[in-house]
Amino acid sequence: QLQLVESGGGLVQPGGFLRLSCAASGFTLNTYAVAWFRQAPGKEREGLSCIGGADGFTYYSESAKGRFLTSRNRAKNTVYLQMINLEPEDTAVYSCATGPAYCLGRGWYEPNEYNYWGQGTQVTVSS
Repeated sequence: QLQLVESGGGLVQPGGFLRLSCAASGFTLNTYAVAWFRQAPGKEREGLSCIGGADGFTYYSESAKGRFLTSRNRAKNTVYLQMINLEPEDTAVYSCATGPAYCLGRGWYEPNEYNYWGQGTQVTVSS
């Protein structure tokens, strides 16, 4: 059974950091692009980053650039999203998704491009 499981969310103070993990089971994540999305209450799902499968190329949204970093550990079949200088506006449910082998140069941030999704992990930034 193909499954993605996110972890690492929680409550953090403004200016803090978190590292989210997206672990795969039932298939090799290494050959697929993995994107991170978030959705805050009342807002649309927002694409944050994408890391390619074989090529490892990365893409970031404007809101993620400079503060978020995506990487993968091929031995652990896991992709990460490191987040620093977190702000209250970063509060959301964060999800990883996969499907294509490569991040689409135009459209990697579109949820419809991905077939498999994790259940999400809550990130709350508050003092």
